[in-house]
Amino acid sequence: MVTNETLGLLFQFGLFLVALIGLVVTLTKKK
Repeated sequence: MVTNETLGLLFQFGLFLVALIGLVVTLTKKK
């Protein structure tokens, strides 16, 4: 059973991954 707290953590983790990947792509393209 998935609780709302678990969904919240997964959502925050997903946003963190997207932001991290976006930052890496931006830094890579600048070089």
